[in-house]
Amino acid sequence: MKLIRTALATLVCAVAATGASAQGFPERELSGIIQWGAGGATDVVSRALTPGAEEALGKKIVLQNKPGGVGAIATNYIQQQASDGYTLLFGAENPQLHPILGISDLDYSKFYPVNIVGRGNVLVVTTPNKPWKTFKDLLADAQANPGKIKQASTGTGGLPFTVGSMISTVAKFPVTSVPFDGDGPGVTALLGGHVDLMFVGAGAAAEHIKAGRLKALAAIDSQPFGDVPPITTDLPGLGKYLPWGPFYGVFVKKDTPDAAKAKLTAAFKKAVDDPKFKELMVARGNVVMNLSGPEAEAFLKKWQSVTAWTYQEVGVAKKNPADLGIAKP
Repeated sequence: MKLIRTALATLVCAVAATGASAQGFPERELSGIIQWGAGGATDVVSRALTPGAEEALGKKIVLQNKPGGVGAIATNYIQQQASDGYTLLFGAENPQLHPILGISDLDYSKFYPVNIVGRGNVLVVTTPNKPWKTFKDLLADAQANPGKIKQASTGTGGLPFTVGSMISTVAKFPVTSVPFDGDGPGVTALLGGHVDLMFVGAGAAAEHIKAGRLKALAAIDSQPFGDVPPITTDLPGLGKYLPWGPFYGVFVKKDTPDAAKAKLTAAFKKAVDDPKFKELMVARGNVVMNLSGPEAEAFLKKWQSVTAWTYQEVGVAKKNPADLGIAKP
């Protein structure tokens, strides 16, 4: 009996100490793990956001890039760390598709979304010498000449593939996909006349559009992007998938103490609200979202649902979304 009382007393003290530690959070510097390599979009956004969060927390956040496995290496690393809020994941959208593609069992449902910072705008771009003035023109041409029009792609699971798949679920879109090793090579091929169109993040196309080297036919949204009309003007059926786009977020393990979660959420909300950070996001073609808690979780679930079921419909899903508990949109 004495042994049991001693064990219970030790447990109570440990719980009390954990609670007290969380209340005083953070008491030391934090670690931030960036899911992608240096210089990429996730890296740029993460490093621009961090100083504001550091100021709000009063502690340094030491950033480290851990790329690989389409984001799985960083996600698995975070899952193996202590649930104390001192190790943050700066991630993009990819883990939401890991279960459906058979890459990993971990998606963002296993983490707490401190902040969904923003999402990228996606544009349908082509070159000025093409006759299409609207996406409707492009769609009609593709349907009249199946296989003739070439679309730059970045492979199965990439942004161009996903958008093209979404379109193909609501309209015939018989274009020929030509794979490249990323947005940069794809845009270069488009500029060189080797392909005819590309679905690409606004940040990667903005300077070419300003210089007149590319023209944007539509934004993959239900709202216009500047003077670029929304694709729903010509393809209303796509509205069920929107808003959609690559996104950036900050996450911790789900069982992190509530007090630590609250302080991190408040700090990153303030950091995202900083005018200089917002200016950078807009300049790179992003939409600032600044979501946390239930709103963030609802966004993540919808994004996963529409993308996973699109993959299922076009036949590239390794696992049925229904078997993973992913609701159909």
